[in-house]
Amino acid sequence: MDWQKFAEEMALLARSLLKQDSVQQTLDEIAVSAVKLVDGCDAAGILAVRKGQAVTLASYGDMVEESDRRQGELGEGPCFDLARRADEDRTFRVVDMTQPQPDWPRYAEAARELGIGSMTGVLLYTHEEDFGALNLYARRPGTFTEDIATAGWLLASHAAVALADARTIDQLEHALETRHAIGEAMGILRERHGMSDEEAFSVLRNISQHHNIKLRDVAQRVRDKRTDDPV
Repeated sequence: MDWQKFAEEMALLARSLLKQDSVQQTLDEIAVSAVKLVDGCDAAGILAVRKGQAVTLASYGDMVEESDRRQGELGEGPCFDLARRADEDRTFRVVDMTQPQPDWPRYAEAARELGIGSMTGVLLYTHEEDFGALNLYARRPGTFTEDIATAGWLLASHAAVALADARTIDQLEHALETRHAIGEAMGILRERHGMSDEEAFSVLRNISQHHNIKLRDVAQRVRDKRTDDPV
């Protein structure tokens, strides 16, 4: 492993990730970069577990989504376990998937059918949040040595920082959009019904609470209808 070259590639990756326009684009770029930068990696993906279900957040390579689907259906697999049990191990490495895998016997059989020879994975996390597992796949057994697994861990560390930054920006933009939508809806209610700001906001809030609808969605309905009926 040429660590000097890898360090230079990590610096370029950090800049590339920070240039992405959305959380999804950042996730996609992480998966693509893993295949480009980690020696022997044929495919990569990011798997999250939401309410017990496997969710593919990003993938690059033809075996990723099917692997995630199989792990979700079976309720077992190294990627599934890593994403689900964030408070325990934060990495895994399967050197040779052609050998028996007592921890995931059913998934191991499925992985062999998919042509997976070896795997490694790292949890994408910051001190505040776990995003999911970054999983690397190779068709050849023995691809992911300790050095290669370390390279994956370094990539994941860079990626998690960029992902946290992207999510913060996304949340700020979402908050601004929500504020704008509510402000416009209040303006419509003031104009149509002669309400004050406090009264208009109270109407939106009461509808939100009574119908269990997010305040932003109530505001959007008012903006879309622009009629005397506030919802």
